[in-house]
Amino acid sequence: MNTNIYKCLINKNTNINPVWFMRQAGRYLPEFRKIRKENPNFIKLCLNKNLINQITLQPMERFNLDAAIIFSDILMLPYGLGQEVEFKKNFGPFLGNLNINNFLKVNEEDFANKLKPVYEGINTTSKSKLIKNKDLIGFVGAPWTILVYMLNKKSPKKKISKNLFNDEKLINNLLKIIEKFLKIHIKNQINNGASIIQIFDSWAGLVDEKNLEKYVYNPTVNLVEYVKSFKIPVICFPRNIRNYKKYCEKILPDAINIDYEIDPKKILKEIKIPVQGGLDPKILLTDKNNIIKKTNYYLNIFKDHPYIFNLGHGVLPETDPIMLDYLVKYVKDFK
Repeated sequence: MNTNIYKCLINKNTNINPVWFMRQAGRYLPEFRKIRKENPNFIKLCLNKNLINQITLQPMERFNLDAAIIFSDILMLPYGLGQEVEFKKNFGPFLGNLNINNFLKVNEEDFANKLKPVYEGINTTSKSKLIKNKDLIGFVGAPWTILVYMLNKKSPKKKISKNLFNDEKLINNLLKIIEKFLKIHIKNQINNGASIIQIFDSWAGLVDEKNLEKYVYNPTVNLVEYVKSFKIPVICFPRNIRNYKKYCEKILPDAINIDYEIDPKKILKEIKIPVQGGLDPKILLTDKNNIIKKTNYYLNIFKDHPYIFNLGHGVLPETDPIMLDYLVKYVKDFK
């Protein structure tokens, strides 16, 4: 591969500013909203191989981005295991009852067949002219974050039970199952054309220091090593983790995506590997002068460090595509 992102990740090139955005294929685009209106069942939408391809490529048709990220969801993992997953309007994900004995009966073939349209969508997208000489990013949720959703049955942003993590035996058994099938999910994405894998640990910030090794570091490092065994780069996004330095030293990803609450100067001082992201998505809801000011802040801090421009979280639904286009062009022209 000789893409801009590979040059940054593998060659540690600091003369280019690759750019892509988390949730770049999504709700802020009118063409996506049209599809979504016609497809109210989100899980079914994530299993429509033709629409996966179409939605993934929508931002590539509009903007000069260096990567497409496949349109999917981290909760396809519990869905593939047989746990009910539903997305309710103005609420978010809602998961059904958890039955670990049923999960133990699921084999690799059953799981892969259930998610087959996802892999077919990746395969078709990987052959598009729109991503020639660019990357196609596949992704998974980190074991901890998947565990939180499966046990809590909804986003912990809504509510989280204090007794959720009391059953250590259940947690340990569930983490083993999650890790096993995340590896299968990763393998199938790579085999169908994903050239980079990103691991989202959206709820890493919920774990206290004494449990990080058990719930975040150990399960994630196993996935990172697995991705690397395919000679594919892996980017990690442990959102709101308190110690990025220790995380990088333990996990050894090819790049670390930072959130918008961490000081990028601290990251520059402590992190040796390539860095991705950081810009607060809410900046895109302001004006062009503010966008330039905040963008310059990150680009100047990381000007001599391998850096992929991205956000500290996903593109917000209220974002004007014109502002995103302006930002992409500004980053591309930055010297």
